[in-house]
Amino acid sequence: MARVYLVAGDEPLLVDEALEHVRGTAMAAGFTNRELHAADRSFKWVDLLAGADNLSLFATRKIVEIRLNTPKPGDQGSATIAALCEREDPDTLVIVAVSQKLDSAAARSTWVKAIEQQGVVVEIWPIERGELPRWIRQRAARAKLKLTPAAAQSLAERVEGNLLAADQEIKRLALTAAGREVDEHEVLEFVADSSRFDVFALADAVLAGETGRAFKILSGLRAEGVHPVQISWVLNRDISLLARLEYAVRHGDNLDGALQRSGVWRRRQPLVKQALAKFKASRLKALVGEAARVDAALKGVFPAEPWTTLTDLLIALLRPPEGA
Repeated sequence: MARVYLVAGDEPLLVDEALEHVRGTAMAAGFTNRELHAADRSFKWVDLLAGADNLSLFATRKIVEIRLNTPKPGDQGSATIAALCEREDPDTLVIVAVSQKLDSAAARSTWVKAIEQQGVVVEIWPIERGELPRWIRQRAARAKLKLTPAAAQSLAERVEGNLLAADQEIKRLALTAAGREVDEHEVLEFVADSSRFDVFALADAVLAGETGRAFKILSGLRAEGVHPVQISWVLNRDISLLARLEYAVRHGDNLDGALQRSGVWRRRQPLVKQALAKFKASRLKALVGEAARVDAALKGVFPAEPWTTLTDLLIALLRPPEGA
């Protein structure tokens, strides 16, 4: 194994699977201990380096995993990661996980270059909309589930790019249909009946301004054990979409054209238009910042209770517009 790994991307499912693969290989190689460090703004990088220097007499091989919400660890963070890369310690494996893609500036940064020279960089690329049905069929095949092309297309439209949701639906289908072919009709029927509470139903309730229904769905999702990151992903997606559309229209773009270019499915366009009429630019800017904070909290960048942060975001989204 290499001494250091960097895994970066904004697809939580694929990033987590890549990290699990690295950890699993490391554990098989004898790295039995794991230290997890969420590097937020208050993180003390000097303590991380000092901890690496102070090995116990009975120390075992360990994984030092550093979680970054952005590919910008700051000067001290960059220097610390670069220093860890230079250490020739066979008993320490360093993993840096970034929950965003590496932009051109990050790819040229000192710490990324250090990892490239001493270890392995794994960049996770999103699944493009046109490739999603094929990805779904391949994923289903791994679960011994055969989907027709139409069934995969229907499921792709259902999850709208959310790989976590797609994976969850495939696993549910595999419980009852593994080993046989599943067509479009069965997929639609199953998805409609699989759960009373649905992440995308929550997103639609928020866009429609249906406060009571939205909180009922959130409560149901929590009771059913849906991962908070999946809910955050969907809400964050819609907030970012509304912000982009508002900016485009404010600068003279045609809304219908902007919706099409943004890849909004036709059935959701009326809901998106309805929601867009309620949000001013200043409020959307604040919501984008709040959504980023919630996402960071859920990914462990700083301590916070997941469902409380999600509830706060929902309250901010559903608050009536000024003057209403």
